[in-house]
Amino acid sequence: MSWATLDQMDLKGKRVLTRVDINVPMENGTVTDATRIERITPTVKDILAAGGFPILLAHYGRPKGQRVPEMSLQQLVPALEAAFGCNVVFAADCIGAGAEAAAAALQDGQVLLLENTRYHAEETANDPAFAASIAKIGDIYCNDAFSAAHRAHASTEGLARLLPSCAGRLMQQELSALETALGTPKRPVVAVVGGAKVSTKLELLGNLVEKVDHLVIGGGMANTFLAAQGIDVGKSLAEHDMTDTALEILGKATTAGCEIILPSDIVVAREFKAGAENETLASDACPSDAMILDAGPATVAKITATLDAAKTLIWNGPLGAFEIEPFDAATNAAAAHAAKLSQAGTLISVAGGGDTVAALNQAGAAEKFTYISTAGGAFLEWMEGKTLPGVAALSS
Repeated sequence: MSWATLDQMDLKGKRVLTRVDINVPMENGTVTDATRIERITPTVKDILAAGGFPILLAHYGRPKGQRVPEMSLQQLVPALEAAFGCNVVFAADCIGAGAEAAAAALQDGQVLLLENTRYHAEETANDPAFAASIAKIGDIYCNDAFSAAHRAHASTEGLARLLPSCAGRLMQQELSALETALGTPKRPVVAVVGGAKVSTKLELLGNLVEKVDHLVIGGGMANTFLAAQGIDVGKSLAEHDMTDTALEILGKATTAGCEIILPSDIVVAREFKAGAENETLASDACPSDAMILDAGPATVAKITATLDAAKTLIWNGPLGAFEIEPFDAATNAAAAHAAKLSQAGTLISVAGGGDTVAALNQAGAAEKFTYISTAGGAFLEWMEGKTLPGVAALSS
């Protein structure tokens, strides 16, 4: 799959409709985490440097076609100006005469922010007429919102079919990282998949066993696989109704030549709280009144040895109840080892989705990974082998 980048577009004097994800957390009118704004800044600055006029398109929350004041993008103007280092003009709608006039009046070095696209129900319906109304405002379409690329909405998919289109710097970075990790990876490839439920990651596991050499399963999901093999997991979180599915995935892995790595030792406790009294046991020795809350040191040793021999790592989800000590030990140790190998240049590591970023940040490992994706749903759907509408539209 190929797509154009900003470098292949003539941007001088052009109004560039740029789809971004600035769904940032707010508290009392102030942005509390500007990560998503920081990540789109290179795209905006490159458009400005090339003599173009960036016009930002974004949604905020789920207003469901209504004008919800607390979901207005106007409140983000100060944070955007601070990140971009330039004047950000705001238009009170993303279509219509006001938006068109604001775009026409843009001066060199200015950025235009259009109001929340989801104030219009036609956005999520991918309405062609609505997409055409947005298209009237610009000359070029740039998608820099990989995190919204799994949605076939007017501003993520419909618009790309109406204007000359390209990927922004963040989108380009995401796609390149994922292509490196799953498309044409250096082998051996290891995937670490953790989390609570097998049922939420069925397609992911089914796709990975055919694409990776080693699949580490952790968290509550691992308990389901242990239980499926007839092992007593006590009061642990497990989906006992997924036994047949778990066995099917194990069989599929064997056929594909993928090694499944499950915990060989476990950390158990009777209470789910920080500092709870706990013990490390063999994976088949969980007391009936206890819960498995983490993988043990022997399992971590197996994972790190597997990483030592690997060339590529894809990570999604924690290995245990990482939110509370001491049940973050396995996640922290494995993540730190992956980070060390990544920094040494022997491992390409790509991580993202769900609690993954939080777990790796807590482990102090995130910044040392090759690439961290903040795109939850889109990252997972890519790992599941699905076609993302927003990406496919850029490639057509």
